[in-house]
Amino acid sequence: MMSQREAWVAELMDLAERDDRILVLDGDLGTSTKSADFAGAYPQQFFQMGIAEQNLVGVAAGMASLGAIPWVGTFGVFLTQRALDQMRMLVAQTGANVKFAGHYAGLLNGGAGKTHQDIEDLAILRVMPGMTVIVPADAAETRAAVRWASEHTGPVYLRLARDPEVEVNTGGTLQPDHLVELRRGNDVVVISTGVQTARTVGAIDLLTDQEVSVRHLHAAFLKPLSEETVVTAIGDVTEVITVEEHSVRGGLGGLVAEAVSSTGRPVRVTRVGLADAWSESASNEYLLDHYGLSSERVAARIEAVLLTSPRGQQ
Repeated sequence: MMSQREAWVAELMDLAERDDRILVLDGDLGTSTKSADFAGAYPQQFFQMGIAEQNLVGVAAGMASLGAIPWVGTFGVFLTQRALDQMRMLVAQTGANVKFAGHYAGLLNGGAGKTHQDIEDLAILRVMPGMTVIVPADAAETRAAVRWASEHTGPVYLRLARDPEVEVNTGGTLQPDHLVELRRGNDVVVISTGVQTARTVGAIDLLTDQEVSVRHLHAAFLKPLSEETVVTAIGDVTEVITVEEHSVRGGLGGLVAEAVSSTGRPVRVTRVGLADAWSESASNEYLLDHYGLSSERVAARIEAVLLTSPRGQQ
């Protein structure tokens, strides 16, 4: 399996071969983000900016003003925490055509711990006017997202995980303000995003022999994703579960809860993700189980929701 970081740089190299406006700016993490591969192939389109994330974003904004399509590649936590002011003031407020690749986002970043685990990035950037937020499920969707973002005019944040994940069949297209239906059902709607979608597919597979009818939707775009799109996708179902490798506050769960609250219908939204607390360093397997994000733990959560629903109490 190809990781999202490998897919990111592979697509950028394909684009750079045809378009010299594609530039990559690195924050001294080229071996981690794989942008070192781009540097080897297209040295004239690569810029090593060092450990200076605020300057990194500022330079990218300047390049965009000259007609370039700069991609900023560094750890997501360094973008959304250290360089947030520059992302807001120099890029989002001006509409600069800068693309951000937030690598090593979420929990599973090689055991670096809470200093490097960015579980707040989606909440921070989803509320930033003018910022498009894409959270692809796998390598194939990452490549599609890089192409879409490079063609789109305006700021884009692309959330990327470190390790390879199982490929998810999302249909081969990437559409803003759209939810991809991965499974049809009518008892409960499960909405997932990013690499957590593959684990959620695994969770629902564990329920197939238990007469549970689950509609599974994948959100590659967290922004734009309108209330109307969410409400229409949910339909008449009264139990909705969101699953994300992110805080339960402000990300996908918050977005869906906001949309549902506008309907006035009695819909319960259960948000599966990290609680309002700092994460910790451990193996991937331990972290996924500890925070309820493994396929087995997600399946158990879906079962628990159904048992307490009106359907389960009949």
